[in-house]
Amino acid sequence: MKNIRTRKLALAGLLCAVGVVGSFFSFPVFGSKCAPVQHMVNIICAVLLGPFYGVGVAFATSLIRNLLGLGSLMAFPGSMFGALLCGIVFHRTKNTWLTYIAEVFGTAVLGGLCAYPVAVLLMGVSAADVAFYAYVIPFLISTAAGAVLSAVIIEGLKKAKVLKPENN
Repeated sequence: MKNIRTRKLALAGLLCAVGVVGSFFSFPVFGSKCAPVQHMVNIICAVLLGPFYGVGVAFATSLIRNLLGLGSLMAFPGSMFGALLCGIVFHRTKNTWLTYIAEVFGTAVLGGLCAYPVAVLLMGVSAADVAFYAYVIPFLISTAAGAVLSAVIIEGLKKAKVLKPENN
């Protein structure tokens, strides 16, 4: 049992590092810094480690990105909601396609809406300057790109018989 926990923790650390390094591959969209590699990491964590590790990796990656100046406070709601939702969906269904959709919905809609109070209260953005749904579209673009990246990787691993096929 201890060996499994150690492996999961090591994999979580590796995926956190991938998320941090992957933030160098980001692009600006409507005032938000889109980092699709983080969303790819969220989905891979959901499939390989589960929802709680996924949220932990999303939080740690966001924290490290902010401490290194590679991200903004938007990284927290932009990653953690998607990681939790896609982790729960995969844990319950074992369906990777639903997991990809859950990451996109969790990040774009839930994370995008929760980014508004973060921007207004913590980043000093004027409430009059931005609508409460302003971060949904940038987060949608970022998470959709990350979902495509993770689909390529996960479906490739399934085809190579490294991952078991999903239960449909």
